[in-house]
Amino acid sequence: MNKFKKIVAVASVGILFLLTGCSSSNSAATVGKTDIPNSTVQGSINDILKERTTVDTKGMNLVTGVDLNTNAIRFHVVSVLFDDVANKIKMTVTDAEIAERRKSIIAQIGSEKDLASALVNAQIAKKDFPRYIRTILIAEKLSSVIKSQGDTSTDGSGIQKLLVGMGKEEKVKLNPRYGVWDYDNANVVPAADNATVKK
Repeated sequence: MNKFKKIVAVASVGILFLLTGCSSSNSAATVGKTDIPNSTVQGSINDILKERTTVDTKGMNLVTGVDLNTNAIRFHVVSVLFDDVANKIKMTVTDAEIAERRKSIIAQIGSEKDLASALVNAQIAKKDFPRYIRTILIAEKLSSVIKSQGDTSTDGSGIQKLLVGMGKEEKVKLNPRYGVWDYDNANVVPAADNATVKK
């Protein structure tokens, strides 16, 4: 499960474009023509918090508050960027591929009954799990394409460059309630810390 978090985190690093306020207060973010509603991001947060009450979280390092909000908005923005890169190069991920990877993950963690705890530990809302898998599959396919073109990097920088390009092409706007984009660190900076961001 940590592999999911690592891939998405690596993918989000290096997306160097400025996020400004969304045109609608109902939007958490917009990526090109794609609107990510506040209800989508808040729904992920609410589900994560609810699911924590259903399993034993002893020993888990779980984020809360601003950190949880930041993780949620980052994931939804980055997953859209992955989708758009895939669509641009006509790359597809089928439901069968997602189902097969899900089956593989279940086998790795033990059984279906262990999934709830694993998702809580990874801080993934159950309803977002298929999208996480889709994002991972796209990342893996993109990595294969990049390697076939002669890129020998192993740090994910090739994929980052694709996401950087897509972000600049489409433009991304973030609702100020979630903060702004930090050019230096390529990350969401919470609203309370906006003063630390170089304009």
